Amino acid sequence: MGKGGEKKEEEEFEKKVPLYTWDEIEKHNSRTDQWLVIDRKVYNITNWALKHPGGVRVISHYAGEDATDAFQAFHPNLTFVRKFLKPLLLGELAPGEPSQDHQKKLELIEDFRALRKTAEDMELFKTDLVFFSLYLGHLFLLEFLAWFTLSYFGSGWIPTLMAALILATSQAQSGWLQHDFGHLSVFRKTKWNHLLHKFLIGHMKGASGNWWNHRHFQHHAKPNIFNKDPDVNMLKVFVLGNTQPVEFGKKKIKYLPYNYQHEYFFLIGPPLLIPVYFYIQITMTMITRRDWVDLAWATTYYIRYFNTYASFYGFFGSVIFVLFVRFIESHWFVWVTQMNHIPMEIDDEKHKDWLSMQLDSTCNIEQSFFNDWFSGHLNFQIEHHLFPTMPRHNYYKIAPLVKSLCDKHGLSYQVKPLSQGFKDIVGSLKKSGDLWLDAYLHK
Repeated sequence: MGKGGEKKEEEEFEKKVPLYTWDEIEKHNSRTDQWLVIDRKVYNITNWALKHPGGVRVISHYAGEDATDAFQAFHPNLTFVRKFLKPLLLGELAPGEPSQDHQKKLELIEDFRALRKTAEDMELFKTDLVFFSLYLGHLFLLEFLAWFTLSYFGSGWIPTLMAALILATSQAQSGWLQHDFGHLSVFRKTKWNHLLHKFLIGHMKGASGNWWNHRHFQHHAKPNIFNKDPDVNMLKVFVLGNTQPVEFGKKKIKYLPYNYQHEYFFLIGPPLLIPVYFYIQITMTMITRRDWVDLAWATTYYIRYFNTYASFYGFFGSVIFVLFVRFIESHWFVWVTQMNHIPMEIDDEKHKDWLSMQLDSTCNIEQSFFNDWFSGHLNFQIEHHLFPTMPRHNYYKIAPLVKSLCDKHGLSYQVKPLSQGFKDIVGSLKKSGDLWLDAYLHK
């Protein structure tokens, strides 16, 4: 069919376009029946969700809701993505219906979208390829320095410790850089972002890009929301926020003595997350989902690693060495990623607008050259969550405008020192543990 035929079909659809109310749309929020709204258009994503490149869960989290801001946040090329929406179109919101669901504030939503337009006009979504090239180069330099340390000084205790620290730094920084490519924030063409993401998370870290995508995008879509953000699924090892501890306490749930969780966190949190939990989950995910491409990428990491370090330590010594590196990296990763979220609001779904939801669940850490490098610019966590496809070197430019918008609407924009961010993780765990104990004993 030619373009003339397609245009005629569109005109006929517009004449008899079905109209829907929010009461009707909000009913379609189950696993087998999912509708959502983007720019006042209603789409049936029930079958498409299974094919969604970002994973079935991340798009399903918006079933029965307005997903306009999430749609814009995750997709750098909206024109391309809208092609996939056309076959899913059911109709539009009725003229008398508001554009937003669940009584969200229209003025706040419009102001945030205006801010996004300002960021686009300021070209803040434009990448400085020199920045990312130098960043990648410094990872290669770290990998070389680790090998050179052992080659020149031998494999004694002190050179081994030095090499482990250098490799852990390389691993942590590779994690921040793969995060950039995973969010499609470097290249204009998605395929190049995907390729570099596979290389960094697979060949440089021995992990899975698809595992990361499906897990991390859910975190961004619904941060700190139980049953939607996997990062707050603590498998009953920890209780988080203000409501979950009380709920567990009232039900007399006691898998662990949660009133001591701020203490046993140091034993089973930072030390074990990456070397034990993550890598077991990653390996099982790649095998059970038959993700042979990611498994092949991860295998190249271990081939390179053992080929480099087996000559110094032998096979079993190299296994112990890599676990030690993961142990160090895990501390770095946990403290950086949790300081922005654990102390913030953690609760069930409240159906907030995009700006309010991200601000309630994230905070920033003060800017400095060290903080920027140490955290991979995730000290600008608020800006990153609001604009996940924005290159990180531009966060500091949009930050004053975000703060100004927050001031206008009376929203909290939290910025704290790095040391305070670390302290607040422990303080938050203690507070939640005390809430659990009180409910367990008295309610």
